[in-house]
Amino acid sequence: MAEWEKNIRRVEPYVPGEQPNRPGMIKLNTNENPYPPAPGVGLALKQLDTERLRLYPDPASTLLVEALAARNGLKSEQVFVGVGSDEVLALAFLTFFQSKKPVLFPDITYSFYEVWAQLYGIPYECQPLDEAFGIREEDYEKENGGIVLANPNAPTGLLVDPDFLRRILSKNQDVIVIVDEAYIDFGGESAVSLIPEFDNLLVVQTFSKSRSLAGMRIGAAFGQSGLIRYLNDVKYSFNSYTMDLTAQKLGAASLEDEGYFRETIQKIVNTRERVKAELKALGFRFGDSKANFIFATHPKLSAPELFEALKQENIYVRYFAKPRIRDYLRITIGTDGEMDVLVDFLKKYVKAADQ
Repeated sequence: MAEWEKNIRRVEPYVPGEQPNRPGMIKLNTNENPYPPAPGVGLALKQLDTERLRLYPDPASTLLVEALAARNGLKSEQVFVGVGSDEVLALAFLTFFQSKKPVLFPDITYSFYEVWAQLYGIPYECQPLDEAFGIREEDYEKENGGIVLANPNAPTGLLVDPDFLRRILSKNQDVIVIVDEAYIDFGGESAVSLIPEFDNLLVVQTFSKSRSLAGMRIGAAFGQSGLIRYLNDVKYSFNSYTMDLTAQKLGAASLEDEGYFRETIQKIVNTRERVKAELKALGFRFGDSKANFIFATHPKLSAPELFEALKQENIYVRYFAKPRIRDYLRITIGTDGEMDVLVDFLKKYVKAADQ
């Protein structure tokens, strides 16, 4: 080892989902929305004044912040935006988790939480989900330095209701509780409604899933103004111009068409429920996902072998070779046509395995 290597920070990085680019592929591995963003987004892009690109963007992202505040019934000072919910969450970890007590989050959840904790030297403890992959409320009643819960959880897709979160918040008023709502629009009630009750609640959302803007990288956080002020202090100490002009304008445009947003969400939900029934008929087992994916296992099939077989058919799903979930595949909900191709293949695969 070279002498300079002794002073290098080493972390085990987060591994994102595979991003293949093959003709005719069916990409169901990174929970992207199969439908395009609202028509107004394309119009806003065409109308973008490229002359303004020579100037720095608004560091406060005022246009986007005000649009998010209006939609959520909040004040502008209760909204924070960043480059995807990953940046928002990373800044939240850096800002709020300075205690020597461990931050608590589930053992099966978004694996970036563990990476950020290690990166920033934050003590943490993973709380085991129950046998049905449910969050055990009692695990979050002990002394801690903060709590992070994805709702619906990933990769399980399971949801807890606002009353569950209210109890967690009530018993942990001396620390920050982050609720990561990347998938909330597909079947849950947002914890934003709890913000007036709790000054220690930060709700994080993304435009990548329900708003079909994964390529733009837009994330947001909602909380009482004190929390948002602390977040901004850290952001401005890190990078004053995190949100580019295009993201600000297109993000605001995507919030204007509520009808299209609801229509697209309903399409995904309808497809999800239909595919649940078809997978169940084939012997797959899974929880009642309220996200835009299904986390499924089959008692007679090897998940890694099925993962590879699907890939050979140009169908990409997500496999996690981790304890407790190595027998599961996470399947993003695509269009009806894409899901029909998937189900047809699974019918043949299951039939062959039974012979």
